[in-house]
Formats: sequence, structure tokens, C-alpha cells
Amino acid sequence: MHKKKATSFSKKKGQLPTKICAQCGLPFEWRKRWERNWAEVRYCSDRCRRIHHLTHKR
Repeated sequence: MHKKKATSFSKKKGQLPTKICAQCGLPFEWRKRWERNWAEVRYCSDRCRRIHHLTHKR
């Protein structure tokens, strides 16, 4: 038998932490791939991250 991997959030999908995207302003939920660096996540997608960096070049 295969055991399921334990996640750091033992909550249901609707109860996961959320943040507001710094580019588009829409809310997004915690994802497993952001488990280690959730505190640094600012954008909901790679697209928003790229657009933000393109429009805010120095």
C-alpha cells in the first residue's frame, strides 16, 4: 500500500492561506510547490511575475 505524503497544511482546500497578487490584485491560495518559501511568494503566476518585472525596470 502507498501512503499519502503529509502536507504542512492539514486543512481542506477552502481553508488554505491566501495572499493578494502584487501585480493583478487577485487573491490566490497556498500551493504545495510554495511550501518552503510561502513567506516570499508575491505573485499568483509566472505571468504576473514577468509583467511586474518588465513594467518596473529601473
